[in-house]
Amino acid sequence: MAAAMDWLPWSLLLFSLTCGTGAFYVPGVAPINFHQNDPVEIKAVKLTSSRTQLPYEYYSLPFCQPNKITYKAENLGEVLRGDRIVNTPFQVLMNSEKKCEVLCGQSNKPVTLTVEQSRLVAERISEDYYVHLIADNLPVATRLELYSNRDGDDKKKEKDVQFEHGYRLGFTDVNKIYLHNHLSFILYYHREDLEEDREHTYRVVRFEVIPQSIRLEDLKADEKSSCTLPEGTNSSPQEIDPTKENQLYFTYSVHWEESDIKWASRWDTYLTMSDVQIHWFSIINSVVVVFFLSGILSMIIIRTLRKDIANYNKEDDIEDTMEESGWKLVHGDVFRPPQYPMILSSLLGSGIQLFCMILIVIFVAMLGMLSPSSRGALMTTACFLFMFMGVFGGFSAGRLYRTLKGHRWKKGAFCTATLYPGVVFGICFVLNCFIWGKHSSGAVPFPTMVALLCMWFGISLPLVYLGYYFGFRKQPYDNPVRTNQIPRQIPEQRWYMNRFVGILMAGILPFGAMFIELFFIFSAIWENQFYYLFGFLFLVFIILVVSCSQISIVMVYFQLCAEDYRWWWRNFLVSGGSAFYVLVYAIFYFVNKLDIVEFIPSLLYFGYTALMVLSFWLLTGTIGFYAAYMFVRKIYAAVKID
Repeated sequence: MAAAMDWLPWSLLLFSLTCGTGAFYVPGVAPINFHQNDPVEIKAVKLTSSRTQLPYEYYSLPFCQPNKITYKAENLGEVLRGDRIVNTPFQVLMNSEKKCEVLCGQSNKPVTLTVEQSRLVAERISEDYYVHLIADNLPVATRLELYSNRDGDDKKKEKDVQFEHGYRLGFTDVNKIYLHNHLSFILYYHREDLEEDREHTYRVVRFEVIPQSIRLEDLKADEKSSCTLPEGTNSSPQEIDPTKENQLYFTYSVHWEESDIKWASRWDTYLTMSDVQIHWFSIINSVVVVFFLSGILSMIIIRTLRKDIANYNKEDDIEDTMEESGWKLVHGDVFRPPQYPMILSSLLGSGIQLFCMILIVIFVAMLGMLSPSSRGALMTTACFLFMFMGVFGGFSAGRLYRTLKGHRWKKGAFCTATLYPGVVFGICFVLNCFIWGKHSSGAVPFPTMVALLCMWFGISLPLVYLGYYFGFRKQPYDNPVRTNQIPRQIPEQRWYMNRFVGILMAGILPFGAMFIELFFIFSAIWENQFYYLFGFLFLVFIILVVSCSQISIVMVYFQLCAEDYRWWWRNFLVSGGSAFYVLVYAIFYFVNKLDIVEFIPSLLYFGYTALMVLSFWLLTGTIGFYAAYMFVRKIYAAVKID
């Protein structure tokens, strides 16, 4: 009991850091106050499906259109996400009920879908598409009431309320396809307290929808665009036959309810959709296991090193010196420059660029500065930060390249600025061509692509050159021992010193620290969930850095003890071993969690997964490399070399 009480204040502190960010808003994002009967605009964002991974804009389907279609000006992140925010003909007034209203078409003239339109709607329904709307920048959610029967007694069922983003376009039943053509909007408002002589103002704090499918014959409409919904469960759903024209009404109703939720906390409903308790205990479990293993590794290697250094520094006779073995023997070769130093320094420069970008983005998001109410802000910030971090990437790459006896600094700077970004741009361009072919809103428009190229060559490239120039001019890293002119012969290595075995061994610990978080990140990317537990993510990122560094040090120590001094490239590859496990997990997630069967969605999934794995390998490889480099310089500075 006492131990539990000791954990309590720390748990509360961590919880306040991780979960308390949900109710924090960016300075300058002000709430909109509505008066009675003020219009509340309903906008459409896009259509999404976890089965196809191809978003489409709202009016790609034959929904009712307003007199004038107006698209919202979007930031870079929204465009890359496939958002196309557009106005809709829904007429919603603050705190004003609507029983049933026809959206378009008159009582004697329903909407007629052509055969081609009917086929398209049926195809989208069969692909499990969801429609995403927003009211006052708040996304629509569908309430799901799940009953849990833990005790086996039907009378003691607990109702568990969950929300899913958007609403289903329709459903299939016994090979027939039905469209949700009636939307029951339920909007919640918070009444602001004002002085007695002033009019009350309202703020929208939740936006729910109950989609229904009601066939044409069961909806009674009059000349004023009002309609009457059928009572009870007597009505039949609106079937969409893809082989012929279909007639139907698009209708909606509006219901308002007062809520105690304040405006600052209105996103909590959306951000707590997953089971936070499982998430919380999993993170604590990962923290405890990783720190326990890290402590054991540190103790072993520090004790062994002290013993080694003490033995090497003893002034024994010549015979004992001749029998020496281990890492001291390779002191004349350990700092010998590796093959392809320009490519190595360029990759490490890109790794530093990624590290700085990810660290700043996660930290800023943890403070609540990248609220999900600012759509696309996270991706926009990440893109611009990566460009501006080029100066740090260039500096570190330039200094390392000079340390490795490189001379062609201009070519090295160009390689740093173009190697990793060029691979990313090439893969994205190829994938984008496939998305273009599907006419999806997820395709990056040509002007945006030109703008990204301008950012790359107009911002990132000059900054990398600037950093590389100063890094190359700076004093190279001071290596504590001289390199021999003739390379030492490397003895035959044991099987467990194989590079691939090293990758498997080194990747387990960092991956174990983050695989729970990886599940939530994958759910956010591939299943259209919100991810906003950046406090947890920051904690996991710190643990990842620590575990990568320690595993890298252990691996390079074993390699040098085996008298193999070619550690530069090997350590970079082995330190990124957790990226291999991320790839394996991505394949597992694809097979077990997603219902993707078509070629192009599968290509998109594995194309973007390849980018994630490459980026993660660069990140973890860079962390491990610099930790190992510092370690090697430290241990060789501690021994006496004759």
